[in-house]
Amino acid sequence: MFRLAHLSDAHLGPLPDVTYRELASKRAVGYINWQRNRRRHMHDAVIDTIVGDMKAMMPDHIAVTGDLVNLALDGEIELARQWLETLGAPEDVSVVPGNHDAYVPGAFDKTCRAWAPWMSGDGQSHPVDRHSFPYLRVRGQVALIGVSTARATAPFMANGYLREGQGKRLAALLEETAARGLCRVVMIHHPPVRHAVPQHKRLFGIRRFGRLMARHGAELVLHGHSHIPSLYYLEGANGPVPVVGVAAAGQSPGGKRPPAQYNLIDIETDGAGWRLKLTRRGLEGASLPPVDFETRDLTASSSEKVVSLRR
Repeated sequence: MFRLAHLSDAHLGPLPDVTYRELASKRAVGYINWQRNRRRHMHDAVIDTIVGDMKAMMPDHIAVTGDLVNLALDGEIELARQWLETLGAPEDVSVVPGNHDAYVPGAFDKTCRAWAPWMSGDGQSHPVDRHSFPYLRVRGQVALIGVSTARATAPFMANGYLREGQGKRLAALLEETAARGLCRVVMIHHPPVRHAVPQHKRLFGIRRFGRLMARHGAELVLHGHSHIPSLYYLEGANGPVPVVGVAAAGQSPGGKRPPAQYNLIDIETDGAGWRLKLTRRGLEGASLPPVDFETRDLTASSSEKVVSLRR
């Protein structure tokens, strides 16, 4: 059995000192949002609790599906790199970037340079940049495929983008790993499902992603961005593909969204196919340790069309 842990949207804080020059951009809007909202509900102590509990479950690998930072300030990007070092060795942790990690023009390139060891494919020798995605890592019988939807957007927008070039590279990786008989896990920040998030946060390229699943298939898709635990199914080449979201890893209890959670996915094969069991663990109250919210056989549920697991 292979145990994969999944967390997302840590939005690590606190913010470093911000200059007026840095705020002369979309960051001004994000800074106000941080002061009015995120600062009160996103806490490092919550993340520490979630990560500690997750490590106690002894996962074989950890998938982080984006939004490690808030405004993509240089200090934040460096802080996130240090946090990744505490999370695990690069070979044991796979990261894909989110929209906050590419908040303003130029930030995504800095993110790629700083977090490269956690966003590199097996045997990759060239520097990590926007053309490095999707990347492929194989751990045991599991293929971890990291897709980037991150791009700087206008103020009040948080959209993601899956362009044709990356789509073609993703198709090739899905075919290659299927031929090798691997369990294919696609990691992406924006949910590749219609109406999963408001229009100003949606993914441009949902139809493209859906066609890829229908033609080539996958065994699992993991995403973040919505800050809610969710489950959908997409049509796949070999049957429905579960698409799993997760609550924000830094969300404290008492907010509008569910408090912090992470996912555990146990993957095993009986020789004829793959079985995937999802367990959601997270905070139930301010003083309580993480608990199990749900255990679900994703394979057995594959006859369902669309399922939302909001609490």
